[in-house]
Amino acid sequence: MVDLHTHSIFSDGSHTPEELAAMGKAAGLSAVALTDHDTMAGLERFAAACAGIGLKGIPGVEISADVVRGTMHILGYYADPRCAALNMALERIRDGRSDRNGKILERLASLGMPLSSEEVARYAGDEVVGRPHVARAMVEKGYARSCEEAFEKYLAKGRPAYVDRFRLSPAESVRMIREAGGVAVLAHPFTLELDNGGLRRVLVGLKDDGLQGVEAYYSEHSPDQTRRYLALAREIGLLVTGGSDFHGAVNPAIRLGIGFGNLRVPDDVLTALAAAAGR
Repeated sequence: MVDLHTHSIFSDGSHTPEELAAMGKAAGLSAVALTDHDTMAGLERFAAACAGIGLKGIPGVEISADVVRGTMHILGYYADPRCAALNMALERIRDGRSDRNGKILERLASLGMPLSSEEVARYAGDEVVGRPHVARAMVEKGYARSCEEAFEKYLAKGRPAYVDRFRLSPAESVRMIREAGGVAVLAHPFTLELDNGGLRRVLVGLKDDGLQGVEAYYSEHSPDQTRRYLALAREIGLLVTGGSDFHGAVNPAIRLGIGFGNLRVPDDVLTALAAAAGR
């Protein structure tokens, strides 16, 4: 089994790249991909850690794309972490996240939940502060019982403290990954909130832009959804990937490699992905 969707402290996960590698080995996985949000900063450490313990470490990134409805993320696998154009685009996205943090804190203060930027930054270390770090600070101050509650009540899209930020278009996200030598894959398609016909149109359009795959195996996909996405991928001519979207303490119910306990991502998924990347 493999897990091709995980996050570290370099974005909104709670584990270091080295810890992720060790956990993947202990879980009996043959390969793990590190796909931090809008950054490739942890990949060098992750690769070294995986090499040291005999685990296949797959370089990845998860790019936030701009859509009117729902949420769209584009996974990029095997992209060159030294690609200047891709790194500049990712930096612009991270800057957009940083700009909105002050606005989020202003909204929380107006709701009677003041937080200082210093209180939030303690959870981010050297990385750009994001909503998960705000959520942890909210829990510490007693404004929420858990990070999940902080998101559900205040920080998620449509909630009172949510603030939008800059994102690339879906086509730009795909193009950046492809130009960096990577394989572009639509992550967790259910978050687009589309019926089968609508999702098919989106996938066909993105394939024209260079999309090569769809994440069919995912922690929050029902068996029926997984079957639908596998069928759509076959019909359209896209490869499939899968992963847990493991974040560690941010969402402890999701475990590395197995999600909520019933996730199984077969090894041949990685074989096809590596072939698409010429590996």
